[in-house]
Amino acid sequence: MPKPRKQQVSVEATPYYHCVSRCVRRAFLCGTDSVSGQRYEHRRSWLEERILALPQIFAIQVSAYAVMSNV
Repeated sequence: MPKPRKQQVSVEATPYYHCVSRCVRRAFLCGTDSVSGQRYEHRRSWLEERILALPQIFAIQVSAYAVMSNV
């Protein structure tokens, strides 16, 4: 059974969390794929919009973020 966030996260002990997500199998998230030549730069703005919208939904604060290409 899932635990409430209040029991999982101690803001007093660790107020900041570093969250990372990576692509697998050489998949391109942003930038230009050097093998196929396809451009995926349009995804950067979509990800930025989601990063800025999700704190309102999940009651968190984002201190900083970076959307980087895997070039």
